[in-house]
Amino acid sequence: MKRIVIALYTVLCLADAAAQARFTSNTERQDLGQIEWKHPVTAEFTVTNTGDQPLVLSDVEPDCACTVAQWTQTPIAPGQVGTVSVTFDAEALGHFRKSVAVFTNAEPHVVYLNLSGEVVAEIKDYARTHPYVIGQIRLDRDALDFPDAHHGERPVLRLDVVNQSGLPYEPVLMHLPPYIEAEARPAVLQPGERGQLVLTLDTEKLLDLGLTQTSVYLSRFSGDKVGEENELPFSAVLLPDFSALTEAERREAPAISLSADQVDMSETLARKRKAKADITVTNTGRSPLHISKLQVFHPAVGVQLKKTVLQPGESTRLRVTVTKRGIGRHRRHLRVLMITNDPARPKVEINLTAARRP
Repeated sequence: MKRIVIALYTVLCLADAAAQARFTSNTERQDLGQIEWKHPVTAEFTVTNTGDQPLVLSDVEPDCACTVAQWTQTPIAPGQVGTVSVTFDAEALGHFRKSVAVFTNAEPHVVYLNLSGEVVAEIKDYARTHPYVIGQIRLDRDALDFPDAHHGERPVLRLDVVNQSGLPYEPVLMHLPPYIEAEARPAVLQPGERGQLVLTLDTEKLLDLGLTQTSVYLSRFSGDKVGEENELPFSAVLLPDFSALTEAERREAPAISLSADQVDMSETLARKRKAKADITVTNTGRSPLHISKLQVFHPAVGVQLKKTVLQPGESTRLRVTVTKRGIGRHRRHLRVLMITNDPARPKVEINLTAARRP
């Protein structure tokens, strides 16, 4: 009998040891390339909890005062994603290597993320820092996204622009919707000069919760017309505000859980014209879960949800399909969005992969 008790105790200890959070970063090192002197830059690391217990990022400590870090403060559920954002203030010229210690409840308890690059007085090679090209204009991004906005806020996004033409250039965004304001700083860029388009989202003018999408167009020269070549996709996600909930109300709230929020359809689409995947959606909370919005970011993606209201403990099926022919050039917008009344996860995204990277 004693041997049986000891054996059971050993099994329970091993099971407890196996159940733990796991810290997985999309990369442990980012090369920032050339950075302009006295112009702070931010690198973002994506952190995934690949374990089966909540992952807590308890502290993030840069190795010098020239680096400032921000990170996801709430526990990251198994399979979910958080971020560590590191801003480097380029005060000294020359090459640099910096590290940031991330303290977690996973094993090992400390993980080091690294930054490297070169601080220069003037950037001359913009291929790395501004990889997107429209005509003779280089940009640091190819889409304009406001991912987490609340009613009444006015979030700001900056689009970095470099004039590589031989003439003065006025950055202008055409077909701006009424909920976006844009200002060019400076108003005119001389040949080789860098500037910004500062975009402000007026959430008071968004008509509904969830995803709002459109396209705006960057002028390449005076009198330019709109077309696919100068198109910039725009998206904004307006979220419900649960900040007024009490702790008691949060404890009794619904909670959404997905069987997967990353779906790779590459192999199927390599052989077929259409791929599909079924995802189980479960309410693990204590009150009814309402899925008020189910939207896609790309016309090649289709969704079918059997039920939009789930009682505690109830599950339903979400079917996602991707049509190969309609994917086009904006593959990174293959996402599904759900807006829920779960105060911990009012926005749920499912990311889809449609082509393997070389």
